[in-house]
Amino acid sequence: MSHTEHEARIIIETGLDLRIAEIIEPVIASMDYRLVRVRLMNQNGLTLQVMAERNDGTMTVEDCETISTAISPVLDVEDPIDKAYHLEVSSPGIDRPMVRKSDFLRWQGHIVKCETSIMIDNRKRFRGKIVETNDEGFRIERDQVAYGEAPSVTIPFTALSEAKLILTDDLIRDALRADKLAKAQAANQNGEDDE
Repeated sequence: MSHTEHEARIIIETGLDLRIAEIIEPVIASMDYRLVRVRLMNQNGLTLQVMAERNDGTMTVEDCETISTAISPVLDVEDPIDKAYHLEVSSPGIDRPMVRKSDFLRWQGHIVKCETSIMIDNRKRFRGKIVETNDEGFRIERDQVAYGEAPSVTIPFTALSEAKLILTDDLIRDALRADKLAKAQAANQNGEDDE
């Protein structure tokens, strides 16, 4: 399959969320899915939100159910959460969290909002279009530049603490097109090609 198959995440959880991620990520990976994010939230009592996707970036309701069925017993055995909780498996969505280097390459040309753990150009929050990505980091063209600030900034992956895509018409169009293409390719691989 693709080389991104077992690509490690550069943005990971902390505390209990991380403990949960460490339990479920191997299970998800063995089924050819990628973990995007784990978040334990205080809603409807307690909700464990697990975001995942296929290696080609698609995700169906059936995929969510498949993952849910696979990780529930593992979580029951390991028992990291000492209260009752509701498990919710979902796709990352269009305005998705960016957690792997390949995400930045994949969505180059789109607008990202991100935070860094250290000061870069006297700030920690950035927003702009991803114009370049390499193994070390990515460069954005800012869409809001204050007086005296450089119009573009390079953010090293090591400094990144959070990043997500911003919903725009361009992004919606590209995401739908990519999804359609991936589904068509998957259908062809399943022996439905008439050549």
